[in-house]
Amino acid sequence: MKHVSIVIPLGAAMTGIEVARHVFTEVNDFLISQGKAPLFHVQLVGAWRAVQLNNGLFTIQTDAVVHELHKTDLVIIPALHKNVEDNLARNGELVAWIREQYEKGAEVASLCIGAFLLAQTGLLIGKKCTTHWKAAALFRDMFPEVNLVKEKVITDENGIYSSGGGLSLVNLLVYLVEKYAGRDAAIYSAKFFQVDLERSAQLPFIIFQAQKEHDDEPVKQAQEFIENNFQQKIRVDALAEMLAIGRRSLERRFKKATSNTMNEYIQRVKIEAAKKHLEDGDRKINDIMYDVGYSDTKTFRNSFKLVTGLLPHEYRNRYNKKMAEI
Repeated sequence: MKHVSIVIPLGAAMTGIEVARHVFTEVNDFLISQGKAPLFHVQLVGAWRAVQLNNGLFTIQTDAVVHELHKTDLVIIPALHKNVEDNLARNGELVAWIREQYEKGAEVASLCIGAFLLAQTGLLIGKKCTTHWKAAALFRDMFPEVNLVKEKVITDENGIYSSGGGLSLVNLLVYLVEKYAGRDAAIYSAKFFQVDLERSAQLPFIIFQAQKEHDDEPVKQAQEFIENNFQQKIRVDALAEMLAIGRRSLERRFKKATSNTMNEYIQRVKIEAAKKHLEDGDRKINDIMYDVGYSDTKTFRNSFKLVTGLLPHEYRNRYNKKMAEI
């Protein structure tokens, strides 16, 4: 039997804890219905007997505290509930226990922004990880030594797993079910929890964040100029001259402040505008393309798919209200 420890950090969000518990216990029920023995022994584990969640809205009683549990097979780390930096500082004992369990042979999986707690252990240095796209900039600032791949729904490297944002945590849990319990149990779980087994990218769900939480004023001016003039052809040389900064210096500072090159940022602003048109109206895709500053259909299609993972017509079919009603 596999021992699954769902850790309960101070400041955790309730959703991932209950979903993870439900997935593994539901698989046990499925296996019993097939005449097999249950596979998972699931426990809620914390540094304290009682832990407050969702800023005190809930209190959860743990099944075990970390100093009592010396060995487990799989550690599940749920998302933290806001105030990530403060909550990391409050969970030092849990962080040390997670690291110790991995060194003893356990596998470790983070759900959504539980990736911050996983990264705090030091186990992600030089490894790939994903998290909620909205937290990506903060994660990169706090853990630059981790290879963040925010476009991914799941990462799997050396017994360490992570999931993207929101309910994509179920994709990772079903992925782990398949690894431990087999394909039939995974298919059952996917059907029971109504999750797409094949979804591998967060790209269609990402909303572009303007990335202005920095103190470089000329870079903010460059961002605002791009956002106000994205329909036009913007030359980096001309923008640098307007700001009275050398091009190389501006490009270096822009990349440091926003995690994008200037050309990437220009493209993201254009595509975000195109996404809004595709979500809200029924105008022709070529008209939208021209409106956001593209003149070549192939370039627009390729750029759109690079950013969103979908072609423009696929994005419209998925997210346009009128199309959804057809």
